[in-house]
Order: sequence, then structure tokens, then C-alpha cells
Amino acid sequence: MAVEILMPALSPTMEEGTLAKWLVKEGDSVSSGDILAEIETDKATMEFEAVDDGIVGKILVAEGTAGVKVNTPIAVLLEEGESADAAPAPKAAAPAAAPAAAASPAPAAPKADGARVFASPLARRIAADKGLDLASIKGSGPHGRIVKADVEGSTAAPKAAAPAPAAPVASAPAAPAPVSASSVAKLYEGRAYTEMPLDGMRKTIAARLTEAKQTIPHFYLRREVRLDALMAFRAELNSKLEARGVKLSVNDFIIKACALALQAVPDANAVWAGDRVLKMKASDVAVAVAIEGGLFTPVLFDAEAKSLSKLSNEMKDLAKRARDRKLAPHEYQGGSFAISNLGMMGIENFDAVINPPHGAILAVGAGVKKPVVNAAGEIEVATMMSMTLSVDHRVIDGALGAELLAAIVENLENPIAMLA
Repeated sequence: MAVEILMPALSPTMEEGTLAKWLVKEGDSVSSGDILAEIETDKATMEFEAVDDGIVGKILVAEGTAGVKVNTPIAVLLEEGESADAAPAPKAAAPAAAPAAAASPAPAAPKADGARVFASPLARRIAADKGLDLASIKGSGPHGRIVKADVEGSTAAPKAAAPAPAAPVASAPAAPAPVSASSVAKLYEGRAYTEMPLDGMRKTIAARLTEAKQTIPHFYLRREVRLDALMAFRAELNSKLEARGVKLSVNDFIIKACALALQAVPDANAVWAGDRVLKMKASDVAVAVAIEGGLFTPVLFDAEAKSLSKLSNEMKDLAKRARDRKLAPHEYQGGSFAISNLGMMGIENFDAVINPPHGAILAVGAGVKKPVVNAAGEIEVATMMSMTLSVDHRVIDGALGAELLAAIVENLENPIAMLA
């Protein structure tokens, strides 16, 4: 039976994508796990795998097509011996939150905790015909997706009856209407300008940062850190690591300092989860990386347990692949804390916007030589760096945030202790 291949949701935030390149053509035989196409999401270019065996009967969306909504039919997969004439007519895209569908689709089966079950269209149809509960079937396809073979001989329990619909809740007040492009353009009639349509990444950044500033109660804590000991220690380490091709940056020390501080102040190593706070055990530190047209925040997982040289090499690899838009979603999602460093661009201090659901983000400025008063009461020149900790007050209170920032400063001003 012909099955529609739908535009997949390759990341939680994806609503539409660009079908960058087809890697198969009509008439090709494909097996589960074969790469069908390359798809550009709001963050990266990713490969799209087949979840069923069959023959590519029709390609419905040409490569290079942008703005293809999630769950829009992009091709038709036929079984052996079927004709392309038997393929169903393409239907309009389903809402992005809906599961993948096929001709005569079965509804998506929710798991017990309400999470979506990932299954191929053919597997869903077979499960519906046999009265099987997809939530009780373990998938053997890519990323645990349920495929045809999983349901054909399954003895899973029958699908549970759907719960009664919840009582309607009072509607919230209508949000103010956004400013229209035409009304803004009228303000600049007669003035020369170039209109630049928003790509997927820019739309996502705009939506998430608007959400962050409107819903997160930010407060800001500021400290200066003296870098002289760190700079001398870094130079010494780099001279000894040169033969291994390792060159540590100040940013590597900042990542390590933050990771250890989150362990020293564990109540601050937390994220906001809507109706609760999740207190994390490992220090998963995200670092903002600027790319053309936007930015990524790849995550260094278990950063507290990694050496400076390992953190340095991992950060260089993540930054390079971020600029090439080759990061996988699991590499830039998650984390409890973030770092945004504009010091390398000459910015002395700034306030960063929290990346939800993180509890805080550290804005790092440039190291600047300044006159300071030392412990003996004498004036001397020192290299000082400004840092601002943006904090989500729902997760971290003022005193706890101050304790976290003090721990970061202590680590940076006594860098050799970070190796203990």
C-alpha cells in the first residue's frame, strides 16, 4: 500500500524547513535507515532517514524548496509491484505538533506520560488495524522509531480508551497585535532600504528571545575578576602543551571555572520546568557561538569532569561545526547554564538574555588594564575583566546567585586550583 513520506520535525522547535537535496530519485528502492534527503532546519542541515522499505514512487517537493511545513507530504513510498498511479493525492500539511500520517492515517498514540510515540505511517496503520497500543511497543527503527516489523508480530496490549476531554478553561486575554510589516514600511516611504526576509534561524531567535524577556524575571549581578594569575598560568601551560598541538584560550578557563562553580554551589545548577525546578547533577555548560545570520549554543556535557585540554578541543570542534551548521540537535539542546563571551570582540561589559530553560547565563567582557588598589593599599596596574550574571529569579535567588558568581571569580583568580 502506498505511504506518504512527510516533512519530519527534526528538532523540537522546527515548524518548517528547506528540502535542500534529494539523495534518491523516483524508482529507487530504499530500506529502513537509508538516507533519503538533506533538510535544512532552523539550526542545521540534517539527513532524513527512511523508516520503511519500499520504492520511491513520486517526489512531491522539489529540492531547494524552502518553507515546507512539518508533516507536508514530500514523497510517496510504494510497496513492491505497486504502480505510482496508485499513490494517494497529496494532502495539506497537518499541524506541526501532529504525528506523521499516511493515507487513511491512524491517530498518534500517546505514551503514559503524555509524550508522543514516534512510529512510521505504515506501522501506525497496522497497529490501528490490529488494535495495538503503540506506547507498549519498543521501536527498532532509527532513534527508537516504531516500524512495520515491530508491529506485524506484536502481542502488545490493546489500545486503552481515550480519556474524557478536560473541561474548558477560561481564555486568556488577547495579546496585543504585532506591528505589521506594511505599517513599518509606511514610516520609511521615500527612503532607500533593502528588505531582508527572515530565515528559519532568525525567526526562532526572535521568538525565543521575545519569550525569554517577556516571561523570565531577569536580575543581574556584576563582578570584576583579576586575570593576571590566570594569564601567567595559561602562558606556562601553553608552552608545555605546544608539542601536543594544544593551545588553551581564556574562554576554556572560564568554561572550567563555571563548571566547577556549579558543583560548588549545586542549588544554582538548575533549570525552570514550568511548575517545578530541576536540579541537575552534572555541569552541562552551553557556550554561545556566533555564526552568519544567528548563533548556536552548543553544550559541553559533564564539563566539570573534563580536563582543560579536552574542553578546549571539544569547544573548537563544536564551534567549527556550528559555523558549518553541522551540529545535531542533541549537541545544542539542554544544559543548565550558558556563557556568552564578547570580550574577544572588545566589548567591556554587557547583559546577556537567558536561554530558557537555563537558570542563568554569564556575560563575559574584555580584559582591560586598569589601576587597582592592592592588599597593601598601593595603586598598581592589573588586567581586570567584567562579568555579568543574568539570573532567572524563579530558579535562583539573589544570595544564591551572588554565591555562584563568587565561586566563578575564585576559580578564575586561583586557576591552578582548578586542576586539583
